[in-house]
Amino acid sequence: MSQPVPDEGDAEAVGDEHAASAPASTHDTSAVSPPASTGTLHIRDLTVARGNRVVVDSVSLEVPPGEITALLGPNGAGKSSLVLAVGGVLRASGGAVALDEQDLTKARPEAIRQAGIAIVPEGRRLLAALTVEENLRVATYTLGRAEAAAARERALELFPELKRRLSAPARLLSGGEQQMVVLAQALVSGPKVVVIDELSLGLAPVIITRLIPTLRTISESGTGVLLIEQFATLALDLANRAYVMNGGVIEFSGTAAELRQRPELLHSAYLLRTIGRAAS
Repeated sequence: MSQPVPDEGDAEAVGDEHAASAPASTHDTSAVSPPASTGTLHIRDLTVARGNRVVVDSVSLEVPPGEITALLGPNGAGKSSLVLAVGGVLRASGGAVALDEQDLTKARPEAIRQAGIAIVPEGRRLLAALTVEENLRVATYTLGRAEAAAARERALELFPELKRRLSAPARLLSGGEQQMVVLAQALVSGPKVVVIDELSLGLAPVIITRLIPTLRTISESGTGVLLIEQFATLALDLANRAYVMNGGVIEFSGTAAELRQRPELLHSAYLLRTIGRAAS
């Protein structure tokens, strides 16, 4: 079972500097394994309870293909619980999750992934004792040998920094390198939708800046992206559409441009933080 990989302190910062300095394959959609067909993620009136408390209350949103959709909100808003429900880890008590018209509300995590939804959970969860190459191989276990090899090669084109780290155990990677590996794991199966929970959490601004073009590349390949992000400015600069979630409910639904013009909806100190140049 995958576990969060511990940070390496100062070594992580040094590793991230090296990761950011490597040439990146930006806006090259051929580096992303394209979805066999595109699809829209539909979340309809989804309700999730944890213990005796409702943490997601009748939430509805859509993630269309080829677009980045941002989901913003303060800590405790219910965003991560929503992600876990979409991924089949938490069982919804009401509502539905569907990819186009395929109902996935009660599906197991592996069935959801096979249907075309890839989840990148908060915390950069990797198999710490395995190498980078082994972690990528685990993510392609459902593919044929030739297809899996081609998918891994495309992932390494998207994240060339990882080529020199293939034999390194995941526990020794910097935070930026770990995030690249979990993104690569999500992409190797050619998903229709990628759900990314807190891309920038714990990362240096230089690494966030490195990853921003990758998200654009993913969406331009035809894949839908749901980005749950702590930095509102970063997310709104990337997104086509945006939702604001607070107290388990959706308080805003519209275009990212509209939300940028309504800062009163983002009064939470959590949402108003910026990352300087990484958000520009």
